[in-house]
Amino acid sequence: MLPEPAVVPRLIATDLDGTLLHDDKTVSERTIAALAAAERAGIEVFFVTGRPARWMDVVSDHVHGHGLAICANGAAVVDLHRGGRIVEVSPLDQALAREVVDALRSAAPGTSFAVERTSGIHYEPQYPPLLLDPAAVVAPVEKLLADDFVAPLGPDGPAAGAEPPPFPDQPVIKLLAHHPDLEPDTFLALARSAAGDLASFTRSSPTALLEISGPGVSKAGTLAHCCAERGISQEEVVAFGDMPNDIEMLSWAGTSYAMANAHPEVLAATTGRTASNNEDGVALVIEQILRRCAERGAARP
Repeated sequence: MLPEPAVVPRLIATDLDGTLLHDDKTVSERTIAALAAAERAGIEVFFVTGRPARWMDVVSDHVHGHGLAICANGAAVVDLHRGGRIVEVSPLDQALAREVVDALRSAAPGTSFAVERTSGIHYEPQYPPLLLDPAAVVAPVEKLLADDFVAPLGPDGPAAGAEPPPFPDQPVIKLLAHHPDLEPDTFLALARSAAGDLASFTRSSPTALLEISGPGVSKAGTLAHCCAERGISQEEVVAFGDMPNDIEMLSWAGTSYAMANAHPEVLAATTGRTASNNEDGVALVIEQILRRCAERGAARP
């Protein structure tokens, strides 16, 4: 039996890659059905991910009522009902970002950078992007973080069919740092030692790719804010994750589950375990929660 939440949940917060999504980046029919059933029972579902808004198409059809998702490790709240429009942002100050670059270049020579803005991603020539973006500016990071930098909007804006973000200066929501040789956790520890007082560092990739946000910005902080707006306590939240960027959220939630495929530090931080992402571990827990609610007559209409 999976551990049971102490109270009837009012919100489910789930990571995407390695958690809700299968390795082929699809959402299974079982998971789609479980998410819909949770919403019908009055339990809100929030996708809480390191992904940018433009990569949310894979789940945009499966967010219900509120339509919102938390992206970029908490730096952006996105309205998926409006094509991925960013409605709230917690930016990384450009001056701080430049200090982080200097610190990491000194601590880990060979580091390359990308800059994620509300309008899209831009990167250095040596940075290995997961996807080539024809709208990206490819230039040294010093240019990408210059105060007079103006990021061009692609023909479809920040996401296909989306309106341009309501931030005319296109703030930085995440800095990414990649090292070609260091072991991922070693790189994270080194970066936190070198510049942890300047920004928030985490990672979700199997490679040595760090995700850097403004000081104090995290999945947990933005989720807590969204819950407070809805009068939902942390005890009423069930969270799922698999990588270090999920740890703060999993530690904050009243009940948390690590996927069977989770990073060892995630396994150590959670109160529960579930099956792997490829075995629909999130759906498995949701189904159990709903069965228990139904047995108690506690499911909301």
